[in-house]
Amino acid sequence: QVQLVESGGGLVQAGGSLRLSCAASGRTFNIYPMGWFRQAPGKEREFVAAITWSARSSGNTYYADSVKGRFTISRDNAKNTMYLQMNSLKPEDTAVYFCARGRSAIVPRTVDYVDSWGQGTQVTVSS
Repeated sequence: QVQLVESGGGLVQAGGSLRLSCAASGRTFNIYPMGWFRQAPGKEREFVAAITWSARSSGNTYYADSVKGRFTISRDNAKNTMYLQMNSLKPEDTAVYFCARGRSAIVPRTVDYVDSWGQGTQVTVSS
């Protein structure tokens, strides 16, 4: 079992930046693909970004079209930590952001392929 703890959320003006972190407990951070999802009030949880694990590189990355070019996902396997650098933030990015671990080797691009969730961190972007 893995525990995921997000941090780094907050209030920022449009155009600003935030960096989210996801710290994972246990030895099961490595090997598994990881991802970020978000959920705005009254909306379904949606995919934001995902990253695979690799012993030789930084891993392959995947992004939702809405954040491509603005957000960057990364991971530090030695620290059991994943990051989401969010630049050029927009009011529509306002949501609770969740860290997620994928099932087995499947990249978690939908909620169906997530087997562990963090508790979430609030990101609010003011206009």
